[in-house]
Amino acid sequence: MPDLPPYLRPFVLDVEGVADQSVDRVGELDFYRPASTARTGAILLIHGGPGPAGLTTSPRDWPVYQGYATAIAQRGLVAVVVDHSLIRGLDQLTAAADDVEAAVGLLRADSQVDPERVLLWFFSGAGLLAGEWLDSRPDWLRGVALTYPLLATPPGVDELVSAAEVIGRHDRGGGAGKDSNSVLPVLLTRVGRERAELAGPVAEFVSAGGTALDIIDVPKGQHGFDMLDHTDESRAAVTKALDWAIAHLGEDPTGQLPIPATPQAAAAPAATTPATSRRTSAPAAAPAPTRPAPAEPAAPASQPIATTTRPTAPAAAPTDTAAARVVGREHSAYEAHDLEAFLAMYSPTAQLQTAEGKVLRGRRLLREYYQPRFEAGQCKTELIHRMTLGEWVVDQSISHDGDHGATPAIAFYRVQEGLITEVRILA
Repeated sequence: MPDLPPYLRPFVLDVEGVADQSVDRVGELDFYRPASTARTGAILLIHGGPGPAGLTTSPRDWPVYQGYATAIAQRGLVAVVVDHSLIRGLDQLTAAADDVEAAVGLLRADSQVDPERVLLWFFSGAGLLAGEWLDSRPDWLRGVALTYPLLATPPGVDELVSAAEVIGRHDRGGGAGKDSNSVLPVLLTRVGRERAELAGPVAEFVSAGGTALDIIDVPKGQHGFDMLDHTDESRAAVTKALDWAIAHLGEDPTGQLPIPATPQAAAAPAATTPATSRRTSAPAAAPAPTRPAPAEPAAPASQPIATTTRPTAPAAAPTDTAAARVVGREHSAYEAHDLEAFLAMYSPTAQLQTAEGKVLRGRRLLREYYQPRFEAGQCKTELIHRMTLGEWVVDQSISHDGDHGATPAIAFYRVQEGLITEVRILA
């Protein structure tokens, strides 16, 4: 690989195309289509620029963008890579903005794309094009992702809307038919070895972003890590970013989240501290009837009666685990009616299954589900019993946050890397 220019080096993920996956070239756009022909959401991949001198291979033919697009299509969505004018120089910034806007129009008009579920993903120099979309926030835009972005226009270049100036605006304008409290999800993937002229503006962007911003850090990564640094850290960061994008397109998953096996060793003494496990749920199942043990036959008189020692029961699992502390902070934010602190305890790609069987994916859907409850002040629950096992926390509680009086509830939480990734409510 050392003799290859950086932009021609392989993508960090192994994403071989499958036989029934197709790629259609339409003008300056390449459509990567999933095996299914069902209508689905779409992601527009917007390359950076300017390109190196003597460039002969257009960005949509670079392995890194082909890799992202293939991975997205393999997950069941349409991915589109657009060639735009910024590759020819920063003096083409306005023309590139027009190219991207035209690409969005073609993408949303495609027969396989749901025009109300589109995500824009900006790379490197294309970060200069993101500000206008962060400012306008059309209803169909489900999220914006930025990977090692350039966010400050160099001197002498006509400036577009600054991403740092608009990222902190948490609403979409509140026009007719819009939810004025809706937040546009934004993901930043930043690298620890970023170039100085890019790192400063990124820090300003993070400072301005507040709760509107999710961040994936690649501490050892360099600019272009997804083609230059073939490490586990790079692969994990790209995978998380893909997970985030798919989750925020609101794909409806099928089936139910798994219920973890909870051995008796995980049982813990009943907790009596009031907590805030939320949601409505059906009453806990009644214990199964206990049958009397059959009488043991009498030992023959000529033989001594054998004595046995029962094994010592395993010690109860502690409830003060790292996972339990994360769930406890989520409960505290719930009881305090702090929606942003509550959502911050969830992974950007978290899945929650309600008592009714509805599955929510991603913070955007969690926000839409819980916001009315927070605004109504319906966030009060008392913890009855807690069990823990590794990354799992199981809470039995009584909910007081509805209109139906005290309602028993059981919730399974899975905590990974300090965030809640799965919740299931039993009905």
